[in-house]
Amino acid sequence: MDIRKVKKLIELVEESGIAELEIQEGEESVRIRRVSDTAPAQLIYPAAAAGAPPAPPAPATPHIAGAGASAEELVPEGHAIKSPMVGTFYRAPSPGAKPFVEVGAHVSEGETLCIIEAMKMLNQIECDRAGVVAAILVENGQPVEFGQPIFVIE
Repeated sequence: MDIRKVKKLIELVEESGIAELEIQEGEESVRIRRVSDTAPAQLIYPAAAAGAPPAPPAPATPHIAGAGASAEELVPEGHAIKSPMVGTFYRAPSPGAKPFVEVGAHVSEGETLCIIEAMKMLNQIECDRAGVVAAILVENGQPVEFGQPIFVIE
């Protein structure tokens, strides 16, 4: 497996917050596992890939700027809209289109907030209560996990 692909996978694991990612290409496979939120991602080669080269050192986990503030302290209080599935988060209906909602927008119950692509299916995620979008917690095009907070509604 190309070392650039491995580095990109490590970055993906760090940015998305997922605990583990396993990829198999032909006879080669690689598993990247996050041990904790403060430790960098680890790369584990299964026995099937015993002849694989050693992994490069994982880059340090980026920290949110602030005087000792945790990520949870930087998220506004309110009702969290959570991802109902694992997939890829999209803010707009198509590339280059206007996003469904912006921070500060008034939303009503049933209004589409985003799309999550799962298994080549585009799933519209609707707001389950009226309010104001206080925060969008995921970047466009990033993977999301089941139950991961994606919006905060005040």
